[in-house]
Amino acid sequence: MPIVAQSTETTDWVSRFADEVIEESERRAGDKAASPATAPVVVVASGLSPSGPIHLGNLREVMTPHLVADEIRRRGYQVRHLISWDDYDRYRKVPAGVPGVDDTWAEHIGKPLTSVPAPKGSAHPNWAEHFKSAMTESLAELGVEFDGISQTRQYTTGVYREQILHAMRHRGDIDAILDQYRTKKAPPKQKQQKPLDEAELEAAEGSGAAAEDDGSFGTAGYFPYKPYCGNCEKDLTTVTAYDDDSTELTYVCDPCGFSETVRLNEFNRGKLVWKVDWPMRWAYEGVVFEPSGVDHSSPGSSFQVGGQIVGIFGGKQPIGPMYAFVGISGMAKMSSSKGGVPTPADALQIMEPQLLRWLYARRRPNQSFKIAFDQEIQRLYDEWDKLDAKVADGSALPADVAAHSRAVRTAGGELPRTPRPLPYRTLASVADITAGHQDQALRILSELDPENPIGSLDEARPRYDKAEAWINTHVPADQRTIVRDEPDAELLKSLDEASQNSLRLLLDGLADHWSLDGLTHLVYGVPKVQAGFPADATPKELPPEIKTAQRTFFALLYHLLVGRDTGPRLPTLLLAVGQERVRALLGE
Repeated sequence: MPIVAQSTETTDWVSRFADEVIEESERRAGDKAASPATAPVVVVASGLSPSGPIHLGNLREVMTPHLVADEIRRRGYQVRHLISWDDYDRYRKVPAGVPGVDDTWAEHIGKPLTSVPAPKGSAHPNWAEHFKSAMTESLAELGVEFDGISQTRQYTTGVYREQILHAMRHRGDIDAILDQYRTKKAPPKQKQQKPLDEAELEAAEGSGAAAEDDGSFGTAGYFPYKPYCGNCEKDLTTVTAYDDDSTELTYVCDPCGFSETVRLNEFNRGKLVWKVDWPMRWAYEGVVFEPSGVDHSSPGSSFQVGGQIVGIFGGKQPIGPMYAFVGISGMAKMSSSKGGVPTPADALQIMEPQLLRWLYARRRPNQSFKIAFDQEIQRLYDEWDKLDAKVADGSALPADVAAHSRAVRTAGGELPRTPRPLPYRTLASVADITAGHQDQALRILSELDPENPIGSLDEARPRYDKAEAWINTHVPADQRTIVRDEPDAELLKSLDEASQNSLRLLLDGLADHWSLDGLTHLVYGVPKVQAGFPADATPKELPPEIKTAQRTFFALLYHLLVGRDTGPRLPTLLLAVGQERVRALLGE
Protein backbone atom coordinates (compact mmCIF):
# COMPACT_ATOMS: atom_id res chain seq x y z
CA MET A 1 0.00 0.00 0.00
CA PRO A 2 1.45 3.41 -0.91
CA ILE A 3 2.18 5.86 1.85
CA VAL A 4 -0.26 8.71 2.15
CA ALA A 5 1.03 11.95 0.69
CA GLN A 6 3.02 13.87 3.23
CA SER A 7 3.05 17.55 4.02
CA THR A 8 5.74 19.75 2.54
CA GLU A 9 7.82 19.10 5.65
CA THR A 10 9.59 16.04 4.22
CA THR A 11 13.26 16.87 4.51
CA ASP A 12 13.82 16.32 8.23
CA TRP A 13 14.76 13.19 10.17
CA VAL A 14 11.33 12.96 11.76
CA SER A 15 9.55 12.52 8.42
CA ARG A 16 12.03 9.92 7.29
CA PHE A 17 11.47 7.82 10.41
CA ALA A 18 7.70 8.29 10.08
CA ASP A 19 7.91 6.83 6.56
CA GLU A 20 9.78 3.78 7.86
CA VAL A 21 7.48 3.25 10.82
CA ILE A 22 4.32 3.41 8.71
CA GLU A 23 5.78 0.97 6.20
CA GLU A 24 6.85 -1.43 8.96
CA SER A 25 3.50 -1.22 10.75
CA GLU A 26 1.62 -2.00 7.56
CA ARG A 27 4.04 -4.80 6.68
CA ARG A 28 3.37 -6.42 10.04
CA ALA A 29 -0.38 -6.08 9.46
CA GLY A 30 -0.04 -7.88 6.13
CA ASP A 31 -0.77 -4.72 4.15
CA LYS A 32 -4.46 -5.04 4.98
CA ALA A 33 -5.01 -1.33 5.51
CA ALA A 34 -6.65 0.65 2.74
CA SER A 35 -6.25 4.09 4.29
CA PRO A 36 -4.79 5.78 7.37
CA ALA A 37 -8.23 5.66 8.97
CA THR A 38 -8.39 1.86 8.71
CA ALA A 39 -4.69 1.15 9.19
CA PRO A 40 -3.53 -0.63 12.36
CA VAL A 41 -2.72 1.53 15.35
CA VAL A 42 0.98 2.40 15.17
CA VAL A 43 2.75 1.72 18.46
CA VAL A 44 5.87 3.64 19.50
CA ALA A 45 7.44 3.35 22.92
CA SER A 46 9.68 4.93 25.53
CA GLY A 47 10.91 3.60 28.84
CA LEU A 48 11.72 5.68 31.91
CA SER A 49 13.04 4.58 35.28
CA PRO A 50 11.89 6.84 38.15
CA SER A 51 14.93 5.84 40.20
CA GLY A 52 15.71 9.50 40.84
CA PRO A 53 15.25 12.85 39.08
CA ILE A 54 14.39 12.13 35.44
CA HIS A 55 16.85 14.34 33.60
CA LEU A 56 17.12 16.04 30.21
CA GLY A 57 19.07 13.11 28.79
CA ASN A 58 16.11 10.85 29.61
CA LEU A 59 13.84 13.35 27.87
CA ARG A 60 15.38 12.37 24.53
CA GLU A 61 14.05 8.85 25.16
CA VAL A 62 10.59 10.45 25.07
CA MET A 63 10.97 13.28 22.56
CA THR A 64 12.38 11.09 19.77
CA PRO A 65 9.33 8.79 19.54
CA HIS A 66 6.99 11.66 20.41
CA LEU A 67 8.08 13.67 17.38
CA VAL A 68 7.78 10.64 15.11
CA ALA A 69 4.38 9.70 16.56
CA ASP A 70 3.16 13.26 16.14
CA GLU A 71 4.21 13.31 12.47
CA ILE A 72 2.33 10.05 11.91
CA ARG A 73 -0.76 11.54 13.60
CA ARG A 74 -0.52 14.57 11.30
CA ARG A 75 -0.87 12.16 8.38
CA GLY A 76 -4.12 10.81 9.76
CA TYR A 77 -2.96 7.56 11.37
CA GLN A 78 -3.84 6.38 14.86
CA VAL A 79 -0.80 6.20 17.13
CA ARG A 80 -0.12 5.02 20.68
CA HIS A 81 2.96 6.42 22.34
CA LEU A 82 3.61 4.16 25.29
CA ILE A 83 5.76 5.28 28.18
CA SER A 84 6.66 2.30 30.30
CA TRP A 85 7.42 3.50 33.80
CA ASP A 86 10.03 1.02 35.04
CA ASP A 87 8.80 1.51 38.59
CA TYR A 88 9.12 -2.20 39.41
CA ASP A 89 12.88 -2.04 38.92
CA ARG A 90 15.07 -2.49 41.97
CA TYR A 91 16.21 0.54 43.97
CA ARG A 92 19.93 0.47 43.20
CA LYS A 93 21.43 3.28 45.26
CA VAL A 94 20.59 6.47 47.09
CA PRO A 95 20.95 9.44 44.73
CA ALA A 96 23.00 12.28 46.16
CA GLY A 97 21.57 15.74 46.59
CA VAL A 98 17.88 14.80 46.60
CA PRO A 99 16.03 17.00 49.13
CA GLY A 100 14.40 15.04 51.93
CA VAL A 101 16.63 11.97 51.49
CA ASP A 102 19.37 10.79 53.81
CA ASP A 103 21.56 7.72 54.32
CA THR A 104 18.70 5.78 55.91
CA TRP A 105 17.26 5.22 52.44
CA ALA A 106 20.10 2.74 51.85
CA GLU A 107 18.13 0.15 53.81
CA HIS A 108 15.67 0.01 50.89
CA ILE A 109 18.25 -0.93 48.24
CA GLY A 110 16.99 -4.00 46.39
CA LYS A 111 13.27 -3.26 46.83
CA PRO A 112 10.95 -2.25 43.95
CA LEU A 113 10.94 1.51 43.44
CA THR A 114 7.25 1.58 44.36
CA SER A 115 8.09 0.01 47.75
CA VAL A 116 10.60 2.71 48.65
CA PRO A 117 9.33 5.70 50.69
CA ALA A 118 9.12 9.03 48.91
CA PRO A 119 11.52 11.78 50.03
CA LYS A 120 10.50 13.50 53.26
CA GLY A 121 7.90 16.17 52.66
CA SER A 122 6.64 14.65 49.41
CA ALA A 123 2.92 14.40 48.82
CA HIS A 124 3.37 11.17 46.86
CA PRO A 125 2.94 7.64 48.23
CA ASN A 126 6.32 6.24 47.19
CA TRP A 127 9.68 6.97 45.57
CA ALA A 128 8.60 6.14 42.01
CA GLU A 129 5.44 8.26 42.09
CA HIS A 130 7.40 11.23 43.43
CA PHE A 131 9.70 11.34 40.41
CA LYS A 132 7.08 10.22 37.88
CA SER A 133 4.86 13.13 38.89
CA ALA A 134 7.44 15.80 38.10
CA MET A 135 8.13 14.28 34.68
CA THR A 136 4.42 13.92 33.88
CA GLU A 137 3.86 17.62 34.58
CA SER A 138 6.75 18.58 32.31
CA LEU A 139 5.52 16.34 29.49
CA ALA A 140 2.10 17.98 29.70
CA GLU A 141 3.70 21.42 29.35
CA LEU A 142 5.68 20.15 26.37
CA GLY A 143 2.54 18.88 24.64
CA VAL A 144 3.59 15.21 24.75
CA GLU A 145 0.61 12.87 24.42
CA PHE A 146 1.26 9.38 25.79
CA ASP A 147 -0.19 6.29 27.46
CA GLY A 148 1.64 5.61 30.71
CA ILE A 149 2.12 2.00 31.80
CA SER A 150 3.22 1.19 35.34
CA GLN A 151 5.33 -1.95 35.30
CA THR A 152 4.50 -2.42 38.98
CA ARG A 153 0.86 -2.71 38.04
CA GLN A 154 1.57 -4.96 35.04
CA TYR A 155 3.57 -7.42 37.11
CA THR A 156 1.67 -7.36 40.41
CA THR A 157 -1.75 -7.83 38.77
CA GLY A 158 -0.61 -10.77 36.65
CA VAL A 159 -0.82 -9.06 33.26
CA TYR A 160 2.45 -10.68 32.20
CA ARG A 161 1.82 -14.07 33.80
CA GLU A 162 1.68 -16.03 30.54
CA GLN A 163 4.79 -14.24 29.26
CA ILE A 164 6.66 -15.13 32.46
CA LEU A 165 5.65 -18.78 32.24
CA HIS A 166 6.62 -18.82 28.57
CA ALA A 167 10.04 -17.36 29.37
CA MET A 168 10.58 -19.97 32.07
CA ARG A 169 9.65 -22.80 29.69
CA HIS A 170 12.12 -21.41 27.15
CA ARG A 171 14.84 -20.51 29.63
CA GLY A 172 17.29 -22.78 27.87
CA ASP A 173 16.78 -20.95 24.57
CA ILE A 174 17.15 -17.58 26.30
CA ASP A 175 20.28 -18.73 28.11
CA ALA A 176 21.80 -19.91 24.81
CA ILE A 177 21.27 -16.50 23.24
CA LEU A 178 22.72 -14.67 26.22
CA ASP A 179 25.65 -17.06 26.35
CA GLN A 180 26.76 -15.98 22.88
CA TYR A 181 27.53 -12.58 24.35
CA ARG A 182 28.82 -13.68 27.73
CA THR A 183 31.71 -15.53 26.08
CA LYS A 184 32.56 -12.86 23.54
CA LYS A 185 35.34 -10.42 24.24
CA ALA A 186 34.39 -6.79 24.03
CA PRO A 187 35.44 -5.27 20.69
CA PRO A 188 38.18 -2.64 20.77
CA LYS A 189 36.88 0.82 21.43
CA GLN A 190 36.60 2.99 18.36
CA LYS A 191 38.25 6.34 18.49
CA GLN A 192 35.63 9.04 18.62
CA GLN A 193 35.92 12.22 16.61
CA LYS A 194 35.14 14.18 19.72
CA PRO A 195 35.27 13.10 23.36
CA LEU A 196 31.81 12.94 24.86
CA ASP A 197 31.04 15.58 27.41
CA GLU A 198 31.30 14.23 30.95
CA ALA A 199 27.69 15.18 31.43
CA GLU A 200 26.72 13.05 28.44
CA LEU A 201 28.62 10.05 29.76
CA GLU A 202 27.06 10.37 33.18
CA ALA A 203 23.59 10.69 31.71
CA ALA A 204 23.66 6.93 31.23
CA GLU A 205 23.65 6.45 34.99
CA GLY A 206 20.41 6.02 36.85
CA SER A 207 18.96 3.42 34.51
CA GLY A 208 18.13 0.44 36.65
CA ALA A 209 17.53 -1.51 33.47
CA ALA A 210 21.05 -0.94 32.21
CA ALA A 211 22.57 -2.22 35.43
CA GLU A 212 20.43 -5.36 35.81
CA ASP A 213 22.03 -8.76 35.18
CA ASP A 214 21.04 -11.43 32.65
CA GLY A 215 19.26 -13.64 35.10
CA SER A 216 19.56 -15.91 38.11
CA PHE A 217 22.10 -18.72 38.23
CA GLY A 218 22.07 -21.38 40.90
CA THR A 219 22.49 -25.11 41.33
CA ALA A 220 19.21 -25.58 39.41
CA GLY A 221 20.51 -23.73 36.35
CA TYR A 222 19.57 -20.47 34.65
CA PHE A 223 16.31 -18.60 35.25
CA PRO A 224 15.22 -15.34 33.58
CA TYR A 225 12.99 -14.43 36.52
CA LYS A 226 13.72 -12.75 39.87
CA PRO A 227 11.26 -12.99 42.77
CA TYR A 228 11.14 -10.20 45.33
CA CYS A 229 11.59 -11.68 48.79
CA GLY A 230 8.40 -12.26 50.78
CA ASN A 231 10.17 -11.20 53.96
CA CYS A 232 12.51 -8.25 53.18
CA GLU A 233 10.95 -7.33 49.80
CA LYS A 234 14.38 -7.25 48.11
CA ASP A 235 15.43 -8.95 44.89
CA LEU A 236 18.61 -10.48 46.31
CA THR A 237 17.10 -13.92 45.74
CA THR A 238 18.19 -17.11 44.00
CA VAL A 239 15.80 -19.58 42.37
CA THR A 240 16.76 -23.02 43.65
CA ALA A 241 14.09 -25.15 41.96
CA TYR A 242 11.39 -24.88 39.31
CA ASP A 243 8.95 -27.37 37.85
CA ASP A 244 7.50 -26.53 34.44
CA ASP A 245 4.40 -28.70 34.86
CA SER A 246 3.25 -27.50 38.27
CA THR A 247 5.02 -24.09 37.99
CA GLU A 248 6.26 -24.61 41.54
CA LEU A 249 9.21 -22.30 42.17
CA THR A 250 11.46 -22.28 45.20
CA TYR A 251 13.75 -19.40 46.01
CA VAL A 252 15.98 -18.34 48.85
CA CYS A 253 16.85 -14.78 49.84
CA ASP A 254 20.59 -14.58 50.34
CA PRO A 255 20.74 -11.69 52.91
CA CYS A 256 17.82 -12.54 55.17
CA GLY A 257 17.75 -16.33 54.64
CA PHE A 258 14.01 -16.42 53.92
CA SER A 259 12.88 -19.19 51.58
CA GLU A 260 9.53 -20.22 50.17
CA THR A 261 7.93 -22.29 47.44
CA VAL A 262 5.24 -20.66 45.32
CA ARG A 263 3.23 -21.47 42.21
CA LEU A 264 4.36 -19.12 39.47
CA ASN A 265 1.00 -19.40 37.71
CA GLU A 266 -0.50 -17.42 40.59
CA PHE A 267 2.51 -15.57 42.05
CA ASN A 268 2.84 -11.86 41.25
CA ARG A 269 5.83 -10.67 43.30
CA GLY A 270 8.72 -10.73 40.86
CA LYS A 271 9.77 -9.77 37.34
CA LEU A 272 11.68 -10.89 34.30
CA VAL A 273 15.27 -9.69 34.18
CA TRP A 274 15.82 -6.67 31.96
CA LYS A 275 17.31 -8.31 28.88
CA VAL A 276 14.24 -10.55 28.74
CA ASP A 277 11.70 -8.08 30.04
CA TRP A 278 12.32 -5.49 27.31
CA PRO A 279 11.86 -7.78 24.27
CA MET A 280 8.88 -9.42 25.99
CA ARG A 281 7.22 -5.99 26.10
CA TRP A 282 8.03 -5.34 22.43
CA ALA A 283 6.11 -8.49 21.55
CA TYR A 284 3.29 -7.94 24.06
CA GLU A 285 2.60 -4.34 22.99
CA GLY A 286 3.45 -4.72 19.30
CA VAL A 287 6.03 -1.92 19.43
CA VAL A 288 7.17 -0.74 15.99
CA PHE A 289 9.47 2.12 17.01
CA GLU A 290 11.55 2.60 20.13
CA PRO A 291 14.91 4.39 20.30
CA SER A 292 17.68 3.45 22.69
CA GLY A 293 20.60 5.30 24.20
CA VAL A 294 24.24 4.58 23.52
CA ASP A 295 24.40 2.49 26.70
CA HIS A 296 21.76 0.10 25.31
CA SER A 297 23.06 -0.04 21.74
CA SER A 298 26.61 -1.39 21.96
CA PRO A 299 27.46 -4.99 20.94
CA GLY A 300 26.02 -7.43 23.46
CA SER A 301 23.81 -4.77 25.00
CA SER A 302 20.12 -5.12 25.79
CA PHE A 303 18.84 -3.78 22.46
CA GLN A 304 21.02 -6.09 20.37
CA VAL A 305 20.35 -9.16 22.51
CA GLY A 306 16.66 -8.27 22.69
CA GLY A 307 16.49 -8.43 18.91
CA GLN A 308 17.08 -12.18 19.19
CA ILE A 309 15.09 -12.87 22.36
CA VAL A 310 11.96 -11.13 21.04
CA GLY A 311 11.43 -13.99 18.61
CA ILE A 312 10.94 -16.38 21.52
CA PHE A 313 7.85 -14.34 22.40
CA GLY A 314 6.61 -14.32 18.81
CA GLY A 315 7.44 -10.66 18.22
CA LYS A 316 9.75 -8.49 16.18
CA GLN A 317 12.38 -6.00 17.19
CA PRO A 318 11.21 -2.42 16.68
CA ILE A 319 12.93 0.12 14.49
CA GLY A 320 15.34 1.51 17.03
CA PRO A 321 17.66 4.40 16.29
CA MET A 322 20.47 4.97 18.73
CA TYR A 323 20.30 8.40 20.30
CA ALA A 324 23.24 10.39 21.58
CA PHE A 325 23.31 11.90 25.02
CA VAL A 326 22.36 15.45 25.87
CA GLY A 327 24.91 17.70 27.54
CA ILE A 328 24.48 20.77 29.68
CA SER A 329 26.22 24.12 29.63
CA GLY A 330 26.19 26.23 32.75
CA MET A 331 24.83 23.69 35.19
CA ALA A 332 25.93 20.59 37.12
CA LYS A 333 26.93 17.47 35.23
CA MET A 334 23.97 15.34 34.24
CA SER A 335 23.76 12.19 36.32
CA SER A 336 20.79 10.74 38.17
CA SER A 337 23.12 9.47 40.87
CA LYS A 338 24.47 12.91 41.74
CA GLY A 339 22.97 16.10 43.04
CA GLY A 340 22.05 19.02 40.80
CA VAL A 341 20.75 16.86 37.97
CA PRO A 342 18.96 19.15 35.48
CA THR A 343 15.46 17.96 34.71
CA PRO A 344 12.87 19.04 32.14
CA ALA A 345 11.22 21.03 34.92
CA ASP A 346 14.49 22.91 35.47
CA ALA A 347 14.70 23.73 31.77
CA LEU A 348 11.04 24.76 31.54
CA GLN A 349 11.56 27.13 34.43
CA ILE A 350 13.81 29.27 32.22
CA MET A 351 12.67 28.49 28.66
CA GLU A 352 9.40 28.21 26.82
CA PRO A 353 8.26 24.73 25.75
CA GLN A 354 8.68 25.68 22.08
CA LEU A 355 12.40 26.33 22.51
CA LEU A 356 13.00 23.08 24.39
CA ARG A 357 11.04 21.08 21.79
CA TRP A 358 13.04 22.75 19.03
CA LEU A 359 16.36 21.72 20.57
CA TYR A 360 15.31 18.06 20.32
CA ALA A 361 13.56 18.38 16.94
CA ARG A 362 16.35 20.08 15.00
CA ARG A 363 19.04 17.48 15.72
CA ARG A 364 19.02 13.91 14.43
CA PRO A 365 18.86 11.37 17.28
CA ASN A 366 22.50 10.34 16.79
CA GLN A 367 23.69 13.94 17.13
CA SER A 368 24.60 15.10 20.61
CA PHE A 369 23.77 18.64 21.69
CA LYS A 370 23.80 20.81 24.78
CA ILE A 371 21.04 22.62 26.59
CA ALA A 372 22.08 26.01 27.92
CA PHE A 373 21.56 27.20 31.46
CA ASP A 374 24.23 29.91 31.18
CA GLN A 375 24.55 33.02 28.99
CA GLU A 376 24.28 30.78 25.92
CA ILE A 377 20.52 30.66 26.44
CA GLN A 378 20.33 34.24 25.19
CA ARG A 379 22.04 33.28 21.94
CA LEU A 380 19.73 30.30 21.54
CA TYR A 381 16.69 32.54 21.93
CA ASP A 382 18.12 34.99 19.39
CA GLU A 383 18.55 32.08 16.96
CA TRP A 384 15.01 30.89 17.64
CA ASP A 385 13.51 34.34 17.11
CA LYS A 386 15.39 34.71 13.80
CA LEU A 387 14.01 31.36 12.67
CA ASP A 388 10.52 32.42 13.75
CA ALA A 389 10.85 35.55 11.58
CA LYS A 390 12.16 33.57 8.59
CA VAL A 391 9.30 31.10 8.83
CA ALA A 392 6.85 34.00 8.95
CA ASP A 393 8.27 35.67 5.83
CA GLY A 394 8.78 32.42 3.92
CA SER A 395 12.57 32.56 3.71
CA ALA A 396 13.39 29.59 5.99
CA LEU A 397 14.80 26.35 4.57
CA PRO A 398 12.40 23.37 4.43
CA ALA A 399 14.17 21.41 7.19
CA ASP A 400 14.13 24.49 9.44
CA VAL A 401 10.43 25.01 8.70
CA ALA A 402 9.78 21.41 9.72
CA ALA A 403 11.71 21.71 12.98
CA HIS A 404 9.94 24.99 13.77
CA SER A 405 6.53 23.44 13.08
CA ARG A 406 7.29 20.52 15.36
CA ALA A 407 8.34 22.95 18.08
CA VAL A 408 5.31 25.25 18.05
CA ARG A 409 2.52 22.73 17.48
CA THR A 410 1.49 19.11 17.68
CA ALA A 411 -1.14 17.21 15.71
CA GLY A 412 -3.56 18.33 18.41
CA GLY A 413 -2.95 22.04 17.92
CA GLU A 414 -0.59 24.90 18.65
CA LEU A 415 1.14 25.19 22.02
CA PRO A 416 0.36 28.32 24.07
CA ARG A 417 2.83 31.07 23.25
CA THR A 418 3.88 34.53 24.41
CA PRO A 419 1.68 37.17 22.68
CA ARG A 420 4.55 39.68 22.41
CA PRO A 421 7.78 37.63 22.21
CA LEU A 422 10.26 40.38 23.05
CA PRO A 423 13.96 39.43 22.88
CA TYR A 424 14.89 37.13 25.76
CA ARG A 425 18.12 39.02 26.46
CA THR A 426 16.14 42.25 26.75
CA LEU A 427 13.65 40.70 29.15
CA ALA A 428 16.48 39.21 31.19
CA SER A 429 18.18 42.61 31.42
CA VAL A 430 14.95 44.26 32.50
CA ALA A 431 14.31 41.57 35.12
CA ASP A 432 17.90 41.95 36.33
CA ILE A 433 17.79 45.72 36.65
CA THR A 434 14.31 45.97 38.19
CA ALA A 435 14.94 43.14 40.71
CA GLY A 436 11.33 41.96 40.79
CA HIS A 437 9.59 45.36 40.63
CA GLN A 438 6.92 44.64 38.04
CA ASP A 439 5.73 48.21 37.71
CA GLN A 440 9.24 49.32 36.78
CA ALA A 441 9.57 46.39 34.37
CA LEU A 442 6.34 47.38 32.66
CA ARG A 443 7.50 50.99 32.36
CA ILE A 444 10.71 49.94 30.65
CA LEU A 445 9.05 47.43 28.34
CA SER A 446 6.41 49.96 27.34
CA GLU A 447 9.18 52.31 26.19
CA LEU A 448 10.89 49.75 23.95
CA ASP A 449 8.55 50.51 21.08
CA PRO A 450 6.73 53.83 21.70
CA GLU A 451 4.60 53.42 18.56
CA ASN A 452 3.26 50.08 19.74
CA PRO A 453 3.75 50.06 23.51
CA ILE A 454 3.16 46.97 25.61
CA GLY A 455 0.19 47.56 27.91
CA SER A 456 0.61 44.70 30.37
CA LEU A 457 3.33 42.31 31.45
CA ASP A 458 0.92 39.51 30.53
CA GLU A 459 1.62 40.34 26.88
CA ALA A 460 5.26 39.37 27.47
CA ARG A 461 4.44 36.25 29.47
CA PRO A 462 5.42 33.49 29.90
CA ARG A 463 8.72 34.53 28.28
CA TYR A 464 9.25 37.35 30.75
CA ASP A 465 8.75 34.98 33.70
CA LYS A 466 11.22 32.50 32.19
CA ALA A 467 13.84 35.22 31.73
CA GLU A 468 13.28 36.48 35.27
CA ALA A 469 13.67 32.92 36.61
CA TRP A 470 16.93 32.56 34.68
CA ILE A 471 18.29 35.78 36.21
CA ASN A 472 17.28 34.73 39.71
CA THR A 473 18.51 31.13 39.56
CA HIS A 474 21.43 30.99 37.13
CA VAL A 475 23.18 34.36 37.18
CA PRO A 476 25.71 34.66 40.02
CA ALA A 477 25.16 37.49 42.47
CA ASP A 478 28.42 39.18 41.47
CA GLN A 479 27.16 39.38 37.88
CA ARG A 480 23.83 40.98 38.72
CA THR A 481 23.33 44.61 37.71
CA ILE A 482 23.15 47.27 40.42
CA VAL A 483 22.69 50.83 39.18
CA ARG A 484 24.68 53.51 41.03
CA ASP A 485 22.85 55.57 43.61
CA GLU A 486 25.08 58.61 43.08
CA PRO A 487 27.23 59.89 40.18
CA ASP A 488 30.90 58.86 40.18
CA ALA A 489 32.14 62.42 40.72
CA GLU A 490 35.81 61.46 40.72
CA LEU A 491 35.56 59.67 37.38
CA LEU A 492 33.53 62.49 35.84
CA LYS A 493 36.15 65.05 36.91
CA SER A 494 38.99 63.00 35.42
CA LEU A 495 37.48 62.74 31.90
CA ASP A 496 39.36 64.31 29.02
CA GLU A 497 37.69 66.61 26.52
CA ALA A 498 36.90 63.82 24.03
CA SER A 499 35.16 61.71 26.69
CA GLN A 500 33.19 64.69 27.94
CA ASN A 501 32.13 65.45 24.38
CA SER A 502 30.94 61.86 23.86
CA LEU A 503 28.72 62.12 26.94
CA ARG A 504 27.35 65.46 25.74
CA LEU A 505 26.43 63.96 22.33
CA LEU A 506 24.63 61.12 24.06
CA LEU A 507 22.74 63.36 26.49
CA ASP A 508 21.71 65.75 23.72
CA GLY A 509 20.17 62.86 21.79
CA LEU A 510 18.38 61.05 24.61
CA ALA A 511 14.98 62.72 24.30
CA ASP A 512 14.73 62.19 20.53
CA HIS A 513 15.98 58.59 20.64
CA TRP A 514 14.16 57.23 23.69
CA SER A 515 13.23 53.78 22.37
CA LEU A 516 15.12 50.54 22.03
CA ASP A 517 15.93 51.08 18.36
CA GLY A 518 16.56 54.80 18.84
CA LEU A 519 19.01 54.32 21.70
CA THR A 520 20.78 51.54 19.82
CA HIS A 521 21.33 53.96 16.94
CA LEU A 522 22.43 56.68 19.35
CA VAL A 523 24.99 54.78 21.46
CA TYR A 524 26.62 53.20 18.41
CA GLY A 525 26.50 56.50 16.55
CA VAL A 526 28.27 58.75 19.07
CA PRO A 527 31.81 57.43 18.33
CA LYS A 528 31.10 57.65 14.60
CA VAL A 529 30.03 61.28 14.83
CA GLN A 530 33.06 62.12 16.96
CA ALA A 531 35.30 60.64 14.28
CA GLY A 532 33.62 62.72 11.55
CA PHE A 533 31.33 60.06 10.09
CA PRO A 534 27.53 60.04 9.82
CA ALA A 535 25.76 58.30 12.71
CA ASP A 536 24.15 55.83 10.29
CA ALA A 537 27.41 54.89 8.53
CA THR A 538 27.70 51.11 8.06
CA PRO A 539 30.69 49.07 9.30
CA LYS A 540 31.94 48.72 5.72
CA GLU A 541 32.18 52.50 5.49
CA LEU A 542 34.17 52.86 8.70
CA PRO A 543 37.81 52.30 9.61
CA PRO A 544 38.58 49.48 12.13
CA GLU A 545 39.45 51.93 14.89
CA ILE A 546 35.79 52.96 15.19
CA LYS A 547 35.05 49.61 16.85
CA THR A 548 37.77 50.32 19.39
CA ALA A 549 36.29 53.75 20.05
CA GLN A 550 32.85 52.23 20.52
CA ARG A 551 34.15 49.70 23.06
CA THR A 552 35.90 52.48 24.97
CA PHE A 553 32.74 54.59 24.98
CA PHE A 554 30.59 51.65 26.13
CA ALA A 555 33.00 50.86 28.98
CA LEU A 556 32.81 54.48 30.14
CA LEU A 557 29.02 54.38 30.20
CA TYR A 558 28.99 51.09 32.14
CA HIS A 559 31.38 52.51 34.74
CA LEU A 560 29.27 55.62 35.19
CA LEU A 561 25.97 53.70 35.35
CA VAL A 562 26.76 50.41 37.10
CA GLY A 563 30.38 50.68 38.24
CA ARG A 564 31.97 48.00 36.06
CA ASP A 565 33.22 47.37 32.51
CA THR A 566 30.22 45.43 31.20
CA GLY A 567 26.54 44.89 31.84
CA PRO A 568 23.22 44.47 30.05
CA ARG A 569 22.95 45.84 26.52
CA LEU A 570 23.29 49.60 26.84
CA PRO A 571 20.02 50.58 25.12
CA THR A 572 18.10 48.33 27.53
CA LEU A 573 20.12 49.58 30.49
CA LEU A 574 19.45 53.22 29.61
CA LEU A 575 15.71 52.56 29.31
CA ALA A 576 15.76 50.74 32.62
CA VAL A 577 17.58 53.52 34.46
CA GLY A 578 15.26 56.17 33.02
CA GLN A 579 16.11 59.51 31.38
CA GLU A 580 16.22 61.61 34.51
CA ARG A 581 18.52 59.26 36.39
CA VAL A 582 20.74 58.69 33.33
CA ARG A 583 21.28 62.43 33.01
CA ALA A 584 22.18 62.70 36.70
CA LEU A 585 24.63 59.77 36.62
CA LEU A 586 26.29 61.08 33.45
CA GLY A 587 26.94 64.44 35.11
CA GLU A 588 24.35 66.70 33.52
